[in-house]
Amino acid sequence: THSSGGGCFGKPISSNYVKDLVVQRLGFDTRVTVLGHVQRGGTPSAFDRVLSSKMGMEAVMALLEATPDTPACVVSHSGNQSVRLPLMECVQVTKDVQKAMDEKRFDEAIQLRGRSFENNWNIYKLLAHQKPAQEKSPFSMAILNVGAPAAGMNAAVRSAVRIGICQGHTIYVVNDGFEGLAKGQVREVGWHDVAGWLGRGGSMLGTKRTLPKTCMEKIVENVRKFNIQGLLVIGGFEAYEGVLQLVEARGQYEELCIVMCVIPATISNNVPGTDFSLGSDTAVNAAMESCDRIKQSASGTKRRVFIVETMGGYCGYLSTVTGIAVGADAAYVYEDPFTIHDLKANVEHLTDKMKTDIQRGLVLRNEKCHEHYTTEFLYNLYSSEGKGIFDCRINVLGHLQQGGAPTPFDRNYGTKLGVKAVLWIVMAKVSSVLFPGRVFANSGDTACVIGLRKKVVAFSPVTELKKVTDFEHRLPQEQWWLNLRLMLKMLANYQISLTEYISGQMEHQPWRRPWGCRW
Repeated sequence: THSSGGGCFGKPISSNYVKDLVVQRLGFDTRVTVLGHVQRGGTPSAFDRVLSSKMGMEAVMALLEATPDTPACVVSHSGNQSVRLPLMECVQVTKDVQKAMDEKRFDEAIQLRGRSFENNWNIYKLLAHQKPAQEKSPFSMAILNVGAPAAGMNAAVRSAVRIGICQGHTIYVVNDGFEGLAKGQVREVGWHDVAGWLGRGGSMLGTKRTLPKTCMEKIVENVRKFNIQGLLVIGGFEAYEGVLQLVEARGQYEELCIVMCVIPATISNNVPGTDFSLGSDTAVNAAMESCDRIKQSASGTKRRVFIVETMGGYCGYLSTVTGIAVGADAAYVYEDPFTIHDLKANVEHLTDKMKTDIQRGLVLRNEKCHEHYTTEFLYNLYSSEGKGIFDCRINVLGHLQQGGAPTPFDRNYGTKLGVKAVLWIVMAKVSSVLFPGRVFANSGDTACVIGLRKKVVAFSPVTELKKVTDFEHRLPQEQWWLNLRLMLKMLANYQISLTEYISGQMEHQPWRRPWGCRW
């Protein structure tokens, strides 16, 4: 109702009103579909399962920390952080929104709904319809995908292309990553060339793992040939490592003194500089749905344990978050070392569990969690120790975790990052112009990784991230999700107490403030 027309005057704009308008003005055959309570139903996504688990734990911690004088609070989530807000302030803001709507102060009502809502609304208006640029810009930018395909890549490319065109820039896309850039597989794109890309899985541009150091001179040649002044690289660890190689080659090749930005996109979620990579939410959902079906397959079979192997390289994000989403009994990851004594404790837990009404078990194993304790080893161990009590089955999820259409989270996240990345590239370009038509960007902060870090979307220079990266195992040296493992172990009901969980949360999250503070 905020758009121009009757809504500005407080008159409702119904679906049938819009349908009649389309039929009368455009002559299109039009139907109205009311989704209704379909939106309330269905199986909860992995995001909702993990979010509700985190908020539930936060609520319990809030109660334990509360005193008789503590005001009531609302447990919420901001960015990637659980927050506590005063209840009465939240109620007042809700009333202020309705009051602003009643008084036809629609712009204020949108602001009162929060920055996230306002940002989403503005991005939607920006990308939904083509708006010709007021003047043509001399700036040109290339977009490419690097590494393995990940859901959400195409959403990021689409939004980046369209926001660039809106500002009058020349936008190129590159097929097959850095290898394609070396081979000159570069073409200019228009607004409609990326139509329909939002919900497509994989990579429409094509992507390869080739790093720039194998073809640096040819890349430099094509950067010069197409006068590329900005580079947007969407991909996984190879994208980050590739841009780092380009930055380190600036001293040798002046053509590489351009603005560069990496949008992390990998199911492994192992790129430093961000809490979430594009594609990781879709991958967790795929793994979760598979585990749900695996557990259901044993609904008529008592006393069965499933050993499920997930992807992710050395990064245990997929196993950990999927474990929380499906209620796994254990999840083995490289970052949380385990011994034969831990395996023994897990077997004993499952043995006790089989004596209850729940006579099924689920154990997740990250593909590179241990050199010797392989999936086959775990199967043999559990089968031997559980003989006569439960039997075991192995399931290797494999590449199904990469496939499928992106989840709503990855679509929206990719869209937002694409817009913010281009706006940042253009802003960084302005401060790096030597003279009209010539960009010279050689400082460390002109090549960054964009990502959500706690509560804000931040740009981190790749040269700074290099200091906190484990290149041997392709991991950030610090990973926020490791504190989720405390919750996973406690919910598994055998490895950790609530007291240990709380002390562990304080250790892993030093940013926590005392109860009653405004976050």
